[in-house]
Amino acid sequence: MFHLLGSAALLLVAGSALADRIGVQETLRRQDSTTNSFNVSSCPGYALSGVATTENGFSAKLRLAGPACDAFGQDVTGLTLQVTYETQSRLHVNLFDTANSQFTVPEFVFVRPKASGSVNARNSDLVFNYEAAPFAFWITRRTSPGSTPLFDTRVASLPATPIAPVIASDSSTALDGFPLVFENQYLQLTSALPLGANVYGLGEAVASSGLRRDVGTDGGVGTIQNMWARDIADPIDQNVYGVHPVYIEHRFNATTKTPQSHGVFLLSASGADILLLTPPGSTVSLIQYRLIGGTLDFYFLSGPTPMAVMEQYSDIVGTPTWQPYWGFGFHLCRWGYTSVDVVKGIVASMRAADVPLETMWTDIDLYHAVRDFTSDPVSFPGNEMREFIADLVRASQDIPIVDAAVAKEVNSSDHYAPYAKGTELDVFIKNPDGTEYIGQVWPGYTVFPDWFASNTLSWWTEALSNWSAGGIEFSGIWLDMNEASSFCDGSCGTGIDISNTSVPFILPGDPGGAVTGYPEGYNAAVWGPSGNITVNGTLTFGVNEVPSADLSARGIGAGNQTGIQINTPPYAIHNGNGRLSLHALATNATHAGGYAELDVHNLWGTMEAIATHRALQAILPGLRPFIISRSAFASAGKWAGHWLGDNFSTWQYMYLAIQGILQHQMFQIPFVGADTCGFNDNTDEELCGRWMQLAAFTPFYRNHNERGAISQEPFRWDTVANASRTAIAVRYSLLPYWYSLFANVSRSGTPPVRALFWEFPDEPELFAVDRQFLVGSDILVTPVLTPNVSTVDGIFPGRGKTVWRDWYTHDVLDANVSANTTLAAPLGHIPVHVRDGAAILLHQTPAYTVEETRQGPFALLVTASANGHAFGSAYLDDGVSDPPGPSTTLTFQARTGSVTIGSRGAFGIPQRLAEVTVLGIAKKPTAVSVGGKTVKSSSFTYAGAQQKLVVTGLAVDLNKDTTISWK
Repeated sequence: MFHLLGSAALLLVAGSALADRIGVQETLRRQDSTTNSFNVSSCPGYALSGVATTENGFSAKLRLAGPACDAFGQDVTGLTLQVTYETQSRLHVNLFDTANSQFTVPEFVFVRPKASGSVNARNSDLVFNYEAAPFAFWITRRTSPGSTPLFDTRVASLPATPIAPVIASDSSTALDGFPLVFENQYLQLTSALPLGANVYGLGEAVASSGLRRDVGTDGGVGTIQNMWARDIADPIDQNVYGVHPVYIEHRFNATTKTPQSHGVFLLSASGADILLLTPPGSTVSLIQYRLIGGTLDFYFLSGPTPMAVMEQYSDIVGTPTWQPYWGFGFHLCRWGYTSVDVVKGIVASMRAADVPLETMWTDIDLYHAVRDFTSDPVSFPGNEMREFIADLVRASQDIPIVDAAVAKEVNSSDHYAPYAKGTELDVFIKNPDGTEYIGQVWPGYTVFPDWFASNTLSWWTEALSNWSAGGIEFSGIWLDMNEASSFCDGSCGTGIDISNTSVPFILPGDPGGAVTGYPEGYNAAVWGPSGNITVNGTLTFGVNEVPSADLSARGIGAGNQTGIQINTPPYAIHNGNGRLSLHALATNATHAGGYAELDVHNLWGTMEAIATHRALQAILPGLRPFIISRSAFASAGKWAGHWLGDNFSTWQYMYLAIQGILQHQMFQIPFVGADTCGFNDNTDEELCGRWMQLAAFTPFYRNHNERGAISQEPFRWDTVANASRTAIAVRYSLLPYWYSLFANVSRSGTPPVRALFWEFPDEPELFAVDRQFLVGSDILVTPVLTPNVSTVDGIFPGRGKTVWRDWYTHDVLDANVSANTTLAAPLGHIPVHVRDGAAILLHQTPAYTVEETRQGPFALLVTASANGHAFGSAYLDDGVSDPPGPSTTLTFQARTGSVTIGSRGAFGIPQRLAEVTVLGIAKKPTAVSVGGKTVKSSSFTYAGAQQKLVVTGLAVDLNKDTTISWK
């Protein structure tokens, strides 16, 4: 959806601005200096005592080691430390207030993993070490206790440096060290990192430094990752929609050539800043956590490979939801399809251009008065929508949007059933005085579902069910604006004109809201008119009233907390909007049970996804819920996929899409993609063609753009249509491979899309590569990411020991070792290469829809390594059942002279294997046999240039073991 682009969207408290890089001399404390008269270096830290052994670790008490400093609140005098060796690879370190008054994420939102077996410090991969006074701890590997710790808080004694004030004041006065601070409204913990560490994760972020997060150079702050879910159009180096306080650090010992990765996850929904920085003259870099509430609840993961860390993280947050097979098709949407007739015309035009279309989406144009769970009676009448969707689902699917806010009835004659029923069932968020909390979104003044209320799930399910019964028979749901977003500055307050349903800014495409931006390198003489963006907006909406009352109970999940500043926490985190209530809900908005928005804000989108997932299970029983959500907290992948939000039609954002997709593989939200061709501004023919091809190799593949921009459906340009047909044909042929990768991630957490170094962790030249990526372990994609070029550079992992073959020609690539290779990439072509040692099941004949493609026969591609070996597997089931029903796993094992297919499982595979291609056969075979029977010589061919054997005309039953051999 559209979001404000005006200067107010970048408002920062005290006028400080975030740049792409933040230097040592720039203030990082964005707080009125009058509230800042303290020195964090005076904070005394804690002393540990009372150690008590537990079954899988120990617990201890910590007491404040001196006079309280009360830096940004009141120091907590008594803490509890729990250290638990939960599995061989996972260590849990939980530091919390003994009184249990600080907020913790409730178990019904996030189910914490439990310790398994008799794991302890003697047999765990990781070991917890500590100093009692002042308390500090560090984590080491059991097998190498003397090596550099993986996490080390013994930095309180670091000498005074000019960078230290980032934790304390607006001045550049040096402070002494980085002590542990645990207060009712401010927590601080700092750990050492290797100088210039390879840190990945900490999101959601559109990071200028790329996939590898910037730790800063000598005396510099590299990254300030803010943890506050925010509705904003994809800003660079600021907080955005999701909150994922997890990172992977990758180390490489240049002497021993040994790579090792580990992971660190902080289970906290609190608003926070996480800083990566390097003090001047230091031999270490630092990571510093600064939270405005909650506890310090850490999980450490031993790896030792990047892939292993991600799999271990899935044991904490849960493995991702199963995706339906059709979800991997091509999706199309835009804000600005004004009627059902327009949508019908788009579907017909896609068919006429023979560009495959799997799913048609509808944006808020569908709604009546822009209200959830409705359809406009004139533009999208229920009877016509029912007929259209019924016709559509014979070949494709329908996905409508659902916004976070629910319209408030404007007067006594306004009858809006979802609001009336929600009021009756008491399912909406409230003000501190118990009155209805009112915000402002697309339909005007609104209320917001309270996912903590006992009746909200049943109300939500009923609203979605009634919508479907009324003609909008959806196949899945698109959740937008669910940070949650509101156009008022906090609560819209009293005295507002409820009948005013207009939005307080100019929409794109309306008079004064022309969309005139174009991509970099756009040539007006070739492509058409150009200009500068003129969208206006402001974030100072409504009556600007924010209730001032505090709650008497804040952290209901852990206990009671009184005397805190809910509306203006003393420490101002680096929220790009400034105050936490701007373009969001007021932080003192209250939820059932007494929860405060300040504590649960970052959970709203994931809780909506949980409710929607469960609602779809009730409405579409036995079918996998298909949900795409914008806002997400750790564990959201269990319930939904994600799109990368309101990006821009530029070449830079096409590149940034790769970074976002790789981030979310780490976050265990693998079904992710960007708005292809860009959402904001206008695309052009070249960019859209390149992007349609790139996105064909990403999990979620959707073209979507804003109201008022030029149309960008792929049939609009012949070159884009041709490029799209080519790319989609490759994608659809690879669907068994894609589906198997996602079955694997849903079972074990192994990421489907991979950064190159995840597969080749001992090659340092790959550690920062994020302009290329792997699909699985076998498919390497090298997209064109700049305009007006016909070549692209890419690096090919393996240092000459891995053979890469062109996907289209099967030619062996003569790649430079550990350096870029220039590839031909004329318009309409995206370089794709396949790795040796792979065996990939394919659909032989890509068709217009996923289902038509699935009904056709299979093919097998084997790329033998130098010793003749290759291996692969494929997971097959019905593609839609929830929970997954019977399945069959096929294995493909190549040896010199043969490929053996193994079949294990109860799912009957009706399609036959019709073709087998084997690459890497040095000599032309004289005979080929299948299942022990010799095939006719006319059924196989050999191409010496590619060392390629192709066997056609087969009808191999994949429900049985079979061997294809040659001599």
